[in-house]
Amino acid sequence: MDLFDYMAEKKKETQAPLALRMRPRTLEEVVGQEHIIGTDKLLYRAIKADKLSSVLFYGPPGTGKTTLAKVIANTTSAEFTQINATTSGKKDMEVVVKEAKERLGMYGKKTILFVDEIHRFNKGQQDYLLPYVEDGTLVLIGATTENPYFEVNSALISRSVIFELKPLEVRDIEVLLERAAGDKERGLGNLSVELTDDAKKFLADISGGDARLALNALELGALTTKPQADGKIHIDLDTASECIQKRVVRYDKNQDQHYDTISAFIKSMRGSDPDAAVYYLAKMLYAGEDIKFIARRIMICASEDVGNADPRALNVAVSASLAVERIGMPEAAIVLSQAVTYVACAPKSNAASQAIFGAMDSVKNKKTSVPSHLQDAHYKGSGELGHGTGYQYAHDFPYHYVKQQYLPSELEGSVFYEPTDMGYEQKIREYLSFLHSRDKKQP
Repeated sequence: MDLFDYMAEKKKETQAPLALRMRPRTLEEVVGQEHIIGTDKLLYRAIKADKLSSVLFYGPPGTGKTTLAKVIANTTSAEFTQINATTSGKKDMEVVVKEAKERLGMYGKKTILFVDEIHRFNKGQQDYLLPYVEDGTLVLIGATTENPYFEVNSALISRSVIFELKPLEVRDIEVLLERAAGDKERGLGNLSVELTDDAKKFLADISGGDARLALNALELGALTTKPQADGKIHIDLDTASECIQKRVVRYDKNQDQHYDTISAFIKSMRGSDPDAAVYYLAKMLYAGEDIKFIARRIMICASEDVGNADPRALNVAVSASLAVERIGMPEAAIVLSQAVTYVACAPKSNAASQAIFGAMDSVKNKKTSVPSHLQDAHYKGSGELGHGTGYQYAHDFPYHYVKQQYLPSELEGSVFYEPTDMGYEQKIREYLSFLHSRDKKQP
């Protein structure tokens, strides 16, 4: 790189968006994601030892997928090259592979290829990379916002370690905002930005775990707000809400009402009081609550508190959630009202939620094995091992039911799901009773 290239690169860095300038350069600067980059975790050890194998980073936007790739680029002795699946094609990959082969053959130096948005590659493009990942010509780092098990070829998945990145915690984003506001080298420190605690908490909370979104809002506020008499740029709650284009949720002067109202809303639906439920819905909408958040609470209530007493309640809640995302306010209020009143008026049962809690306890507390007659009998050698032997196909019997042991022997006789006599669950209860009454008639 000559002097002109160097100066151009430095200028690009100083004019880049704040989120890009503040991107961590080392593992120590990374905030959050301790479940994969804690000091005792595999990824941390692999990066520190420069012994990385092919990996796939999977998670929502702004959680650090590209950041981790850049940290690897800054710490590895291998050659690091990057392409974006939305703009790169097979020819670009051919160039990367050719250079990687030459580098490995002439200097014994590995090449790490970072493919951003790898889910954008079609099957043929992904297949092209496979032999070079397999023979060690390339170490692949793929980043995707989509579930890799659905969007990435199974052959690539089998040769990679998948790390799922979670949305950042509110405190993590607060740390990043504080760092950006005070950093004089890469951040906004030279602008004398002062971010109020309310504004910082609001940006961290409303960004939904997306650090980029929060930092972009902070930068917009700093660049569009005039300094006050003290020479400082003060970013308060109203400025922050305007910059992130999210309305501040206001419940009079008492912010505790935010949580109290949500609690009352859920309990009113659970308690079958549609009038109270729709009142608290109106209060939340008037205060500016996120309609997607409200829709999520309705879906949870439809499953947790209604369950199989009215299986349609979950369908209504899920449909409402999709509808409000597509149409937005103010019409979304009508959709939410329909879902809320339906769930509130539906018969109630928590039998399904109790079933999974009980089953999870058993999984945690007891070591079990699948009965041999239920084990997979399709792979080679399974017959000699007795897998599937004695299994009775339910559809061969009257009422498509046959008595046989399904639970592990260690849990035989355990009951997790006990249908109530509410709504449709009463029919489920009667049907199960009918089937069990036939147990005595079968040998």
